[in-house]
Amino acid sequence: MVELLSIPYSYMVQTSPISKTISTLGDLEQRFKLSPTDNDLFFQEWQQDLPELTAEEKGKLDQIQGRFLRHRKRSPLTEGVINQLLIGPLLALAGLYDEPFYLTTEASVEVEVEEKDEVLRGRIDTLVIAQQLWVLLVESKSTISFSVALPQLMTYMMANPNPERPVYGMIGSGDEFMFVKMLTAGVPQYDLSNVFYLLLPRRNQLYDVLSILKQIAKIMSANIGQ
Repeated sequence: MVELLSIPYSYMVQTSPISKTISTLGDLEQRFKLSPTDNDLFFQEWQQDLPELTAEEKGKLDQIQGRFLRHRKRSPLTEGVINQLLIGPLLALAGLYDEPFYLTTEASVEVEVEEKDEVLRGRIDTLVIAQQLWVLLVESKSTISFSVALPQLMTYMMANPNPERPVYGMIGSGDEFMFVKMLTAGVPQYDLSNVFYLLLPRRNQLYDVLSILKQIAKIMSANIGQ
């Protein structure tokens, strides 16, 4: 298990679990003075210049989608099964298991809320790192809605140990996917992607999810050492 600490803190503070303390975006924004950006250029990575997928990649994504939908029909899926069927294969196809990236799961994080003398503690489901730089945080959810999962994920992102670098997040519930970009230096800001639906019959939106993951991998690889 990897222990990750964002900011030093004194021993006279209150420690609270993130999952029970941050329940809405309003809670998150108030505690950390975080705000959605009004800059349309802040998060272009999920929209512009996305890499083209090969026919082989699309075929694998169709297989992943079909396998997931088959399992989903039988019974509700746990977070562990979602990781096995979707998250792991997507990260592998995006190259996020390979150089220069490393993967850790259940990483502990602690975030200090300065004005409240409070430390929030939680565990990241999946964290992708490149040379100590946080690249991507992944939350895998089964029954919890995005409205609950999103502020928890973004609280973890606030613990980014390199605040001058952007950090990305992804929520995958199986049925839906969403990306987040955050910059915590100065006045923390964030932006969200559209929601991508796995259940739409017209088109496999895992194509979009993989293209965005590949884009993030490409950008972060280029930024290493700068």
